[in-house]
Amino acid sequence: MARTIGLGAGGAALGWLGRPHVLGVEKTGATQMVKDIERSILWNGRAGGTTWFHPRACMIPGGSGDKCPISFMTLQSITGSDVFGHVHWSISTDLGKTWSDPKKIAALGRKPARQGLTEGVCDVVPEYHAATKTVLAMGHNVYYNKKGHLARPQLERYPVYVVRSAGGEFSEARKLEWDDPRATAIYSCGCAQRVTLPDGDILVPLAFGAKGREARSVCSVRCSFDGKALTIKQCGNELRGTVKRGFLEPSLATVKGRCFMTIRAEDGRGHVTSSEDGLNWDKQRPWCWDSGEPLTMSTTQQRWLPHGNALFLVYTRKADENVNVFRWRAPLYMARVDLDTLRLVRSTERVVLPLIGNGVSNAKHVARMGNFHTVAAAPNESWVTVGECLPEDGWRGDVLMARIQWSV
Repeated sequence: MARTIGLGAGGAALGWLGRPHVLGVEKTGATQMVKDIERSILWNGRAGGTTWFHPRACMIPGGSGDKCPISFMTLQSITGSDVFGHVHWSISTDLGKTWSDPKKIAALGRKPARQGLTEGVCDVVPEYHAATKTVLAMGHNVYYNKKGHLARPQLERYPVYVVRSAGGEFSEARKLEWDDPRATAIYSCGCAQRVTLPDGDILVPLAFGAKGREARSVCSVRCSFDGKALTIKQCGNELRGTVKRGFLEPSLATVKGRCFMTIRAEDGRGHVTSSEDGLNWDKQRPWCWDSGEPLTMSTTQQRWLPHGNALFLVYTRKADENVNVFRWRAPLYMARVDLDTLRLVRSTERVVLPLIGNGVSNAKHVARMGNFHTVAAAPNESWVTVGECLPEDGWRGDVLMARIQWSV
């Protein structure tokens, strides 16, 4: 059951730093297109029970006469560093106000693997495919050792997906096949926002790397999808990261017929590029303010938030209030992208989900929010969802939603 964070005991206990008297709805009229931001708790993992992570939703159109679409979400438990449980699903029929109890997706659990390891699936993103009236849920595989910890090194990693039919049945898990020699160690679309084209083809961003090379590259591939099988048809140009693990977790969006990619990196920046066809990308550049000053980031993903003819980015960055927070993974910010310069308009920056706790003197107890997702829920409403990560507090955390209301 969703609960709006207000001034009562629950909201006060969370302590929205920097928002001492406005915990529920933030008025943001200064940003012309953003009217309100309302924050709520979907699952209260801090109070006990399952701590849900990777909450990611998509919208399934309702039938004739329905007032709102079905909201379909995937999520899974977290019990340690990158230690995730069985992938579950939940739905909402009242535009995200209440959610059904999570249920397992049978094919997205754990199974025995080589070398005494166990193979699971994580970083799943569901998206509705209108041409086939299905939901394509894609993540990637991951390996755990006999103690249940993340195995190091990992075996070969690749995208894994299931399909939810119009009738609500789930398929078996399938692997997205790609035999490119540059991707012998890993190719992944985990956590990624994809783009469905008018003809039903899907643009999927990939991070990939060969055995013996730590730094990964990114590209996009164009895939056909018939409601059952996803097949790569074309591959775009390679953008290479060079620092540590290189480029990671790219995501795509389209606005005004143009494609955009945002890229997590390990060089103290996030990166952005654009393409006319979603395959051939310009050289990436670091995210900067409209003044030209680069944002200081730390190996954390970003998410697109398109609205009408505008494009927003949701992200984390270094700030005074979070200076000691791990990878500055709180708060979550949003700002409008200047489509001509691919820079963020600083005057439009707003806090989407505030930092919880004290990010300077007691940062180890600050809830990290680096694995978040966005979805256009309605013509005048978008959501940002995130599962809190609190390693120092038994990995307990809430699932939070920011409901962004747009001006007409």
